[in-house]
Amino acid sequence: MSEQAYVRTMPHLNIATMGHKGHGKTTLTAAVAAVLAARAPGGRPLPPPGRPPRATPSGRTTDFTHLAYATDTRRYTHTDLPGDARFTTNMIAGAARLDGAILVVSALDGVGAQTTEHVLLARQAGVRHLVVALTKADAGRPERTGRVERDVRRLLTAHGHDGERTAVVRVSGLRALEGDPRWTGSVEALLDAVDTYVPTPVRRTEAPFLLPVEKVLTISRRGTVVTGAVERGTVSLRDHVQLIGPPDGPRDTHVTGLEIFGTPLTTAAAGDSVALLLRGVLRHQVRRGDTVTAPGATVARRRFTARVRLRPAAEGGRHTPVSTGYRPQFHLRTADVTGTVDLGGRGTARPGETVTVAVRLDRGLPVEPGRSFSVREGGRTVATGTVTAVPE
Repeated sequence: MSEQAYVRTMPHLNIATMGHKGHGKTTLTAAVAAVLAARAPGGRPLPPPGRPPRATPSGRTTDFTHLAYATDTRRYTHTDLPGDARFTTNMIAGAARLDGAILVVSALDGVGAQTTEHVLLARQAGVRHLVVALTKADAGRPERTGRVERDVRRLLTAHGHDGERTAVVRVSGLRALEGDPRWTGSVEALLDAVDTYVPTPVRRTEAPFLLPVEKVLTISRRGTVVTGAVERGTVSLRDHVQLIGPPDGPRDTHVTGLEIFGTPLTTAAAGDSVALLLRGVLRHQVRRGDTVTAPGATVARRRFTARVRLRPAAEGGRHTPVSTGYRPQFHLRTADVTGTVDLGGRGTARPGETVTVAVRLDRGLPVEPGRSFSVREGGRTVATGTVTAVPE
């Protein structure tokens, strides 16, 4: 897609395609890019679908990838999330930045295991606004597609969304890429639904700067670059910032480069998806899950108290109780860290129960009351929780 100038006057939102593997998320993402490119001034011919940048030999997306585009009223950073259960950790990290999402469900296959998992994990990451794309609608019988739509609406209602009023659009990414007018129109209708049903968020631009690190890159002869979405505040070239996460404590550095999708910036604000070039930071000194903040804005903590709901086996959780000393993975923002659970006097908790737990992480993270998180073990999400207190 041809480059578009970054227009600060347009609202900027972070959205994603999510859902079960093989349901057409990456093809739909390519179709969105192609349809918008074709209708722009000087638009190019529609391209054929291609393999995603991070994929298995079968073409399955394994890590999240980003795309920037604009509709008539908004500018979007679009994240294509992996749908394979083996790469759910990457999905959770990619969902940490989102203002809304497109839930992709195949009209041929219906709701899959990762459809349900992604709805749960996205909601736990704070995603409250969804639009549904029923893909492969060109190949599905209308009755079958209607049943799938009803199933999706019931799923959304069960997870706290307004399933009856959620926008559902029937699309075919493949036919849109081939230039079929009916299906390019369906992609445009999907984008109109996103514009309409995903509200413009209120950004916390006055708060101290904080950016959770999603990816780390090395640029030859320049240094280490971290990418992510600014969660709050603003950051400018030459700003003094702190890197929270290295085991030897916070690391002071300066921003010597600032870009948004290849376009240089002097200042980035909450909601922007940016790349920061950090002075004096080596590649091995930073990783996904670390945080770049204004100096003194936050501190890494290893202990907190939370209310946690253990998912029963019927929802994909555990079959057996957990006890004090249980050590799963905790997913907060873009980080996943092993931690130890203390259930206090009760000692054990059964799947389906909601309990208060004390957690001790193996490494410190910026944690504050009200922060939601997911708990995973053995490739499945076994619990969800919310931080209630953090010791001083």
